[in-house]
Amino acid sequence: MDMVTMNIIESAMIAICREMGVNVQKTAYSTVFSEAEDFTCALANTDGELIAVADFCPAQIGGVPLLVRSMVKEISLSEIDEGDVIVHNDPYRGGLHTPEHTMFKPYFVDGELMGFAVAIGHFVEVGGMVPGGFPGEATEIFHEGLRVPPVKIKKRGEDVVEVWKLMLANVRTPRQNYGDIRAMISAVDLGEARMRELVGKHGHETFRRTVTDLMDYSEARMRAEIRAFPDGCYRFEDALEDDGIEDKEYTIRCAVHVQGDEVVIDYTGSSQQALGPINATLGVAWSASYNAMLHLTDQTIPKNSGCFRPIRVIAPAGSVMNVDYPGSEVGGNTETHPVIVATILGAMAPAAPDRVMASEGTTHGCLVFGGYDARNDEPFGALDISYVGYGGRSFADGNDATDSINGNCANTPVEVFETRFPWIVEEYGLCPDSGGAGAHRGGLGTSKTMLCTGDLMISQMTNKHKKTAWGLYGGADGLPGATLYQGEGANRWTTVGEAFGKVSTTKYSNVPIRPGERVSVKVPGGGGYGEPRERDPRAVVEDVLEGYVSAEAAARDYGYDPSWVARYGKDAPLPEAAE
Repeated sequence: MDMVTMNIIESAMIAICREMGVNVQKTAYSTVFSEAEDFTCALANTDGELIAVADFCPAQIGGVPLLVRSMVKEISLSEIDEGDVIVHNDPYRGGLHTPEHTMFKPYFVDGELMGFAVAIGHFVEVGGMVPGGFPGEATEIFHEGLRVPPVKIKKRGEDVVEVWKLMLANVRTPRQNYGDIRAMISAVDLGEARMRELVGKHGHETFRRTVTDLMDYSEARMRAEIRAFPDGCYRFEDALEDDGIEDKEYTIRCAVHVQGDEVVIDYTGSSQQALGPINATLGVAWSASYNAMLHLTDQTIPKNSGCFRPIRVIAPAGSVMNVDYPGSEVGGNTETHPVIVATILGAMAPAAPDRVMASEGTTHGCLVFGGYDARNDEPFGALDISYVGYGGRSFADGNDATDSINGNCANTPVEVFETRFPWIVEEYGLCPDSGGAGAHRGGLGTSKTMLCTGDLMISQMTNKHKKTAWGLYGGADGLPGATLYQGEGANRWTTVGEAFGKVSTTKYSNVPIRPGERVSVKVPGGGGYGEPRERDPRAVVEDVLEGYVSAEAAARDYGYDPSWVARYGKDAPLPEAAE
C-alpha cells in the first residue's frame, strides 16, 4: 500500500467531486440546488462501489452504492458506451425517494470502462398529486410523481429526445426541470473529463490498485473504530408521530450488535409499513445506518464503500424500515432517516457517551408550494427547508438552526426567497427556549413567518409537532415545532389541521393560501445533555442576555436569578480574580 500515491489520488478525486458540486450550484435553475445545495457528487467503480465523494448530503452519500449496483443490473456494462448518461430515480430500484434523481456517466480511458461519475440531486417538481414533490397525504407511489428506471438520457453524447420529452411532459415546471437536468449532466460531464485525466496520468493499473488499497484502508480504519466499542447488544426506539393518514405513532426499533470489529444494525420489531408516505426504502435504511456510524467514528476515515463493509443492516420487508411496493415513501428519506440516526445514537449512548448527542429536531420542516408566476408567464414550484436545534453533547451545547443530520443543506437567503416567490418574510429567527435544558443545552430551532402575496397551493412533510427531541443523562427534551395559519385580517393563529380539517399538522397536501394570509413554520429544538443544575452559570447568563433562553425558563431549569448577571456576566471578574 503506497500511502503517498493513495493520498494524492484520493485528494484529487475528492477535489473532482467538489468541482462537480460547484458546477451544479452555479448552473442550476432551482433554489434547492443554487442556494440550499441539496445534491451530492461522487465517483464509483464498475463494481458499483463508492470510491470518493465530497462533503454534501449524508443521505445521498450512503445511497450511492445501491444506486450504482441497481443501475448496472438493468443496463449491463457491455451496453454502456462513451458519452452515455443514465438517469434514475426509482425508489423501488435502489433509489432514496422519488424527487432524488441520479445521473451516471461512464468514464473510459483508452477504450476501457473504468467507472462512473455520479450526481444525485433533489428535484423540486416531479409531478404527482402536489406541486413541490412532498404529498403529505400520499398513500401509494403513484401519488408521488414520475418514476424513472435506469434509462439513457444521452447516448454516445447525443440527447435521447424521447426520454427528455417524457420527463418534461410529466412535471409542472418543465423549464426549471430542464435547467436542473442540464446542470447535473454538466456535472457528470466534468467528472468524466477530470477522471480521464487522472487515470491517464497515473495509469490504469496504478489507479485500480490504489483505489482498492484506499477502500481496504478505509475498511481497516472503520473496523478499528468499531473494535473500540464494548461488545454487546444496544437497543433503543424512537417514533414518528403520524403518517399524514392515520393519527398514530410509527415505531423505529433498533438493536445494534457490536461484535469485535463488525456492527449489525437490526430493525426487526419496527412498525409495519405505514399507509402514508413516511416509509423508508432499503436504500434509506442502509444510508441512515451508515450515516449514524460515520457520526460515531473518526471523521477523517475516507468516505467510500470500504468503510461500509463492517456495517450490516437488517431491515424487514413490509415494515416502515423497508417499504413494499407500491407503498408511498417520499418522506422516508427526509423525515424517517434522521429519526433512524437518532435511534442508533440513542442505542449507542452507553457504549460511546462522549460520541453521541441527545436527539436533534429530526425534521427538515419541508414546506412545498407552487402556483402560477404571471410576471414570467409560467408555473413555479419550490421547497423551503427549516433548520432544527441539535442535541447537547458531553462537551458542548447543540448547534442552533442547523439542517437535520441527513441534509447538510444551506439556508436560502430571504432576499432570494422573496425575489423568486410570492412571499414576504416578516420574521425569521431562533425560537427562544426551544432547546432542552441540560449541562449542555439543546440547540434552538428556527421560526419563520411569511405573508402570502399570490395564490399558492402548499403541502408539508415534517415531524415533531407532538413528540419532542429527547434528552440524555438527565437533559430535558426540546420543544416541539408547529405550523400555524392566520387568515387575512384575522388576529388569531390556528394549526393547519384546525384551519383546513387535516388529520395531521405535520403531513398534509394541497392547502390553498391566498394573498394576505400568513403561514408560520416553527421547528423543534434539540434535547439537552446532562443535569441542568450542572450547567455553568456563566453559560446560563449568556443565554439569557442573548435571548436564547428566557429569564423565566432559566429560573425554572437552572435556578437563575437576576443577580447572576453581576456575578457571572461577561463583565464579572473571573473566578480566580474573585478569589
